[in-house]
Parts: sequence; C-alpha cells; structure tokens
Amino acid sequence: MGERAEVSTSPAVVAKVGAALDTVTGALEGLRSATVGVEPVEAVLGRLAETAVFALPDADAVSVTQLGATESRTIVATAEAATRLDEQQYAADRGPCLEAGRVREPVRAVVGDHAAVWPEFTAAAEQAGIRAYLSVPLIVEDAGPGELVGSFNVYSYRAEAFDPFDEKLMRLLSTAASAAIGNARRWRAAAETVGQLETALVSRSVIDQAKGVLMALHRITSDEAFHRLVERSQRTNTKLSDVADDLMRSVTVDR
Repeated sequence: MGERAEVSTSPAVVAKVGAALDTVTGALEGLRSATVGVEPVEAVLGRLAETAVFALPDADAVSVTQLGATESRTIVATAEAATRLDEQQYAADRGPCLEAGRVREPVRAVVGDHAAVWPEFTAAAEQAGIRAYLSVPLIVEDAGPGELVGSFNVYSYRAEAFDPFDEKLMRLLSTAASAAIGNARRWRAAAETVGQLETALVSRSVIDQAKGVLMALHRITSDEAFHRLVERSQRTNTKLSDVADDLMRSVTVDR
C-alpha cells in the first residue's frame, strides 16, 4: 500500500543503509545475548523500538501494538504521540496498525492516502503533524501456522519518509520482536511448569511426613495412613496436601 520509488544508490543512501544495518545488527546481537525471562518482554520490545528510531532517519515515533481477542493496546512507545495515534485506531477499530495485522502485510503510506478508509486516524495524524506511517505485523512462529500478536508502527513528520529499504528493516526488527515474544511465552510456560513441580514436591513431602506421624501414633501401615488422609480429605472437601499440612501443624502445636 502506498508504494514509492525504489531506493537509489547515491552515496548518501549507501551511507544510510550502512548505518541502519550496523544499528539493527547491534540490536539483534544484544537481543541474542539477553536472558529472556530475566528481562521483561516489554523491555526487549522497548529496546527494539528505540533501535527503529535510530535505524530509520525519518522515524519520529515508534510503537508496538498488542492485538487481543477483545481489545488492543500499545505495549511500548518512544513518544506519547505514537500512543495517542494508536489509541485513536483502537477506538475506531481501523487504521494502519490494525490493518497490518489483518492483512499480515506491511502498510506504508502518506497520511491522507486512505482518508476515506481511515478518517479518524487521518484526522488525528494530521492534527499531530504526522505525514507518513509504516506498520509491520508481528507474527510469532511457534508450532503450526504463525500467530498474529500485534504490529510494529513507525510515524514520521515527513511525507517522503519510509522507502522499501525501511520496510525491509522493519520486517527484520519485527521478526526479532516476534522472537522475543515467543521466547518470553516459552520461558513463562517453563517457569509455571517448574513452579507446579516444586509445589507437587512440597505437597508430597508434607503428605509423607503426615503419613509417618499417623503410622507412629496408631501403629498402622503406610497404606492405612494414606487411606486415613484421603478419607479426611474427601469428608471435609479439602485438598490432601492441606489435610496433611493441618495434621503436621497440630502435631507441632501439641508439642
């Protein structure tokens, strides 16, 4: 959408390309060395948004949109103007940041090119002085077809901003952002599993201790002690681990 002339090969453009590639390469190396899970995904996306500002000379504001089933929100933004423009699109349920997600393709154009389609966004952008925009979808490639999670949005005060090279750079950064989101999800899932295992181990330990107490007090077998715990759990509609914990607490108090 809104395609413009291809990138020229003038010395200035070559210098721009070299500087942009150096910036993006540095950002990707930093992302690779970062410990996902220790650093919040918002912080990673914030760094990538700042990288886009440095890599694209015409980028004046960058934001990352998270598309939800019922609502969308801006996760990070380098300027308040970007957040306000994003929110205008969410309220109207249309605009480039949403369109990029819906068509799963970059949306690059001059403000006014799609005034009839996105009147609310166009009016808000013109009022803010924004003249051009570029939105790239964020797609997490896990198992199965890629899941759309949001968009990477760039705004500029210059109508001539954002050529095909800028679009390719943003595609690269959006891939890095999608990887960060996917890694964070996997880390959280792993952390939840570890937490569940730790809870199960603690519960098992308490139950074994409670069984030992019952065996010593009533001179019964391990199976009989466990049966008593289960019977009390069912009768009181209480989790087995809580029954065992209550028994251990009572024994401690009695002492």
